[in-house]
Amino acid sequence: MAGVARALLLLAVAAIDGGATQVAQGESSAAETIYASAPPRLLQIRTLVADADRQTSTGSGFLVTADGLAITNYHVVAQVALEPKTYRLEYAAADGSHGAVTVLAIDLANDLAIIRLDKHDAPFFIFDDRAMAGDLPKGERLYSMGNPLDLGFTISEGTYNGLVEHSYNERIHFTGALNPGMSGGPTVGPEGRVVGINVATRRGGQLVSFLVPARFAAALLQRVREREAAPDLHAEIAQQLTVWRSGLYKALGDEGFRFTALGSYSAPETKALWFNCWANTNAGATPAPRASINSTSCTSDTGLFVATDLNTGIVQISHSYAKTIDLNQFQFATLLTQLSQPRLVGGGPFRKWYTPERCHEDFVSAAPAPDRPPLRATWCARAYREFEGLYDVVLVAVTQDHGSEALVSRLSLQAVGYDDAIALGRRFLEALQVSK
Repeated sequence: MAGVARALLLLAVAAIDGGATQVAQGESSAAETIYASAPPRLLQIRTLVADADRQTSTGSGFLVTADGLAITNYHVVAQVALEPKTYRLEYAAADGSHGAVTVLAIDLANDLAIIRLDKHDAPFFIFDDRAMAGDLPKGERLYSMGNPLDLGFTISEGTYNGLVEHSYNERIHFTGALNPGMSGGPTVGPEGRVVGINVATRRGGQLVSFLVPARFAAALLQRVREREAAPDLHAEIAQQLTVWRSGLYKALGDEGFRFTALGSYSAPETKALWFNCWANTNAGATPAPRASINSTSCTSDTGLFVATDLNTGIVQISHSYAKTIDLNQFQFATLLTQLSQPRLVGGGPFRKWYTPERCHEDFVSAAPAPDRPPLRATWCARAYREFEGLYDVVLVAVTQDHGSEALVSRLSLQAVGYDDAIALGRRFLEALQVSK
């Protein structure tokens, strides 16, 4: 009996191994089939310094019509869109052909662009109807294509995991490898139809990548079909920035605040679901701290790529509850000054994108509401040089009702209209309360 049992076990293991081999072969066969027909439809998009005629960056793209319309990421063509006298675009195809590229339309919020090539009667990709309707099942195998690191066109297998949670702009979570240079390439389903456009990968993660849903690319393509002439791209970027920030800050205001307890205070946090919140403490610090500091920080997933050196659109809400252990009042006040420095979120070349920041500090009276502590508030703002009506703002408030404990609260807003910033700042200050 023992011999029979061993024989059955060996047969079972062989069957399992054989099944795994069949699955692996099936996946490999699907990838081979998809990729066999893909090269004539794939593109490398190169940004060149016009005077030097030498490439400065590369991305990917793919044909979507027989008469030479193609899709890529906005960030692949951003340098040309913003500085057309300095840069130019060209494509390189798998068959060795290359030529000029014209940008016809952009979608800043979804990081997409439609470009035109001098190709005619070329094969092209079509969109997956299930992806357009939002009916892709989680776990389905997907195949991403592009030209990573200028090494040549490749295909990468991965898995569809639905839309990313806690994100303001819709992105597909793709468990597959995306590398620099693949931005703007297509990701397709088992039938070879486009379900998403490669856009980003999470640094510090393993196979955590993101795609723009195909329906946004299809909508942009339809806009181009209805209006072929290329717009003033710089004006288009400014206009889209205005629309995007208006929608973002309206949504933020509509969601309103919830409250969290920090020591003797009640502090506001947003109800919006597209924020990630974390906490930290200095309790375990070495040497032993002379004041206890417990902090929370919530950061929005709302980043917007405008230029290589300008990413904007982040909102942060943070609070630090500080309580003295053995500091006197003067020493504790010095600590609070350090904690309340009004640092603006983000950066970039200061003189290129921003005016110098201006700050104003004042005391906010709590007389109208006894449950609100008196505050020392600092307001700093800087304007965007190239985009009228756009500001980065930080508001810092420090409670002034106690000599041995305090709450330091911070509201940071990028790419905000000034009226929106004033309204949100006022609501933020009014929401700071004494809880006991």
